[in-house]
Amino acid sequence: MDTCTDCLEGRYKEYWERAAAFHGHVCGGLAIGFKAAVYAIELLEVTFSQDEEVVCIAENDACGVDAIQSVLGCSIGKGNLLFHMTGKQAFSFYNRKTGKAVRLYLKARAPQGLKREDSCRFYLTCGFEDMYAVSEPKTAVPERARLFKSVPCARCGEITAESMVRVEDGEMVCPDCFGRYDRFAV
Repeated sequence: MDTCTDCLEGRYKEYWERAAAFHGHVCGGLAIGFKAAVYAIELLEVTFSQDEEVVCIAENDACGVDAIQSVLGCSIGKGNLLFHMTGKQAFSFYNRKTGKAVRLYLKARAPQGLKREDSCRFYLTCGFEDMYAVSEPKTAVPERARLFKSVPCARCGEITAESMVRVEDGEMVCPDCFGRYDRFAV
């Protein structure tokens, strides 16, 4: 599937192949998330998250998030993959068992005009310290995922998580049926 794996060794090669299979192709974006996940493994001493032991807050919804899912086991469904959309290539990782946490911000940029495979190789061969700025996360570790009661929308009848319903004219309604109130909208 790709020839970038020749620059990887051991378990990293296995992780990369898993990420590439999950994502469907190899690209620089996948390599960015892959290197972030592997760096988090090194810094936080974590492994694949069976439940919510590892948490990731991704600041983008780009290709790299697929690598984080496949390498670290963070997923939206388990509640340990969260998005704080800033448009930055930044990821905060938390180890619930040890309390360690780190935010990785991409500082290395592949040169413009590279082919997909060359961009991928650039990131895969880049050193961790050269690739990422390391800092404390901007937020504390998020609480564990909660289960909420299901509530039928008074308008459309569709079942909605209790945490998402709004009250309008005394009725509990889903976000789709909730009337927008914006006095500044033109």
